[in-house]
Amino acid sequence: MSKYNPHAIEPKWQRFWEERGLMKAREEGEKYYVLEMFPYPSGDLHMGHLKNYTMGDALARFKKQQGYSVLHPMGWDAFGLPAENAALKFGKHPAEWTFDNIARAKESLNLMGILYDWDREVTTCTPDYYRWNQWIFIQMYKAGLVYRAGGLVNWCPKCQTVLANEQVVEGRCWRHEDTLVEKKSLEQWYLKITAYADRLLDDLDKLEHWPEKVKAMQRAWIGRSEGATVRFALEERDEALEVFTTRPDTLFGATFMVIAPEHPLTLEITTPERHAEVEAYVRAAQLKSEIERQTEDREKTGVFTGAYAINPVNGRKVPIWTADYVLYGYGTGAIMAVPAHDQRDFEFAKKFGLEIVPVIKPADEDLPEPLEAAYEGPGVMINSGDFSGLASEEGKKKITEWLASKGLGEATVTYRLRDWLISRQRYWGTPIPMVHCEKCGVVPVPEDQLPVELPEIKDVEQIRPQGKSPLEAHPEFLHTTCPKCGGPARRDADTMDTFFDSSWYYLRYTDAHNEQLPFARDKADYWMPVDQYIGGIEHAVLHLLYSRFFTKFFHDQKMVGVDEPFERLFTQGMVMGWTDYGPVEVEGERVRLSEEARIRLELETS
Repeated sequence: MSKYNPHAIEPKWQRFWEERGLMKAREEGEKYYVLEMFPYPSGDLHMGHLKNYTMGDALARFKKQQGYSVLHPMGWDAFGLPAENAALKFGKHPAEWTFDNIARAKESLNLMGILYDWDREVTTCTPDYYRWNQWIFIQMYKAGLVYRAGGLVNWCPKCQTVLANEQVVEGRCWRHEDTLVEKKSLEQWYLKITAYADRLLDDLDKLEHWPEKVKAMQRAWIGRSEGATVRFALEERDEALEVFTTRPDTLFGATFMVIAPEHPLTLEITTPERHAEVEAYVRAAQLKSEIERQTEDREKTGVFTGAYAINPVNGRKVPIWTADYVLYGYGTGAIMAVPAHDQRDFEFAKKFGLEIVPVIKPADEDLPEPLEAAYEGPGVMINSGDFSGLASEEGKKKITEWLASKGLGEATVTYRLRDWLISRQRYWGTPIPMVHCEKCGVVPVPEDQLPVELPEIKDVEQIRPQGKSPLEAHPEFLHTTCPKCGGPARRDADTMDTFFDSSWYYLRYTDAHNEQLPFARDKADYWMPVDQYIGGIEHAVLHLLYSRFFTKFFHDQKMVGVDEPFERLFTQGMVMGWTDYGPVEVEGERVRLSEEARIRLELETS
């Protein structure tokens, strides 16, 4: 048998497939939609892409041979940090870098013989795509799902921009694993994904063909907790400090409170004699990352504010401390500390000599005296007034009802999930279609004026991150007129998070050339949901969660019939290893051929 020569054989058949439009999608018969996550064109395609796209190609061909009408498209996740960071690293303009990489990637895909319906190609950095990002943003704004708010946000000092909670991985930037994320106080745009928290959580049960690991990651990230909100009156102040607890049955054992250093009340309630020490502690806490503050085995630190609150169930005064293990961005930013039944509170109380009062004991035995560790299990209530003797589960309900009857609290459901911060202080992204007018406030750009195009900034040095949006330095973009009153106004200078672009691209493929809408309902209803989606598990609480949110919004707007985007999900894993062609470059968990190895490979296969 003669040696197989791909250069002699494959071009003929690739030409044959292309001429006959083998993978041209048509809305006829029984459909099958195969999709691999589209790539960031931030560099060359690597072996992981080859693995991913080969699987999708094999499945698409198989379904085509079975007689299905197959949609197998490809596009480019071209805006955002991945492309811009890579371009600036090499002193290139992001547009030049991105389109050069797209051209090279298409050559590689053609050499691989992978069949796509290229008539449906989408590129997220082109105005014909991102105008619909802006249109969708405005529809969400009209629906009350977009708002602007100030507060502490995640800040990557290397990217010089804010990050969504989902883009902070173990306290570090998702694009720079060596960089700890900091906190900054800024006013930013948010999408109200929390409005869909229950549906995003409950509908995971409908996804029978998703990996359990991905569903478990989303459940944990959404993090629904049922409990009670409790109001502790502040001594000598006409206000209360609210806490959320999943254990209202332990309320009689709350012997102190802890408030986050960054909580607005922390310095306000601190007594004069304690002010200098508390202020110094607050400044020190701001220099620590959230992951450092939340580490279980680190030594507990904290300072007494000098203030007291009143325990609502027994009227006892409880001291209010500030400690960095409580975060303002989670819950109410304050906790009731029950050291007998929470190990973290137990360790804090032991270190600072605070009272420990057991109020739950196991049903069949007494607790040791003194306690050597917190008892965190269920049992029978003790030292709890009229509630003593109740099973702890019943006690939760009874105490919550008592609090509600007195106006001191109520049953509450909370979520770990936070609203999605989408503002980015970078150049390479979709401009946010909002105008700031001193007279009218914040006004959306009229839909007939979309897209608000990203201005061409030719000087690469003016694009580099500076801690604020580069667009602020370009008056021809920034200055405009108010759509409402016609007076002078300025455009919003931030751009959108790259994950906004990828949260709906699979729907654009169903109707890629529509100039009136992001996609037509009949086209979307024919092709959706995606029958088989293939991509990385690293997007479990990023792209995959955001896409589910967008699809549910589109469903509510009657733009599409389905409310889940992906019927089946396969997470293909990452290629990890070495090559005979030379060294590889390692970036986090990604391994790719170095320039030296790539050139050698091309020489040997050309």
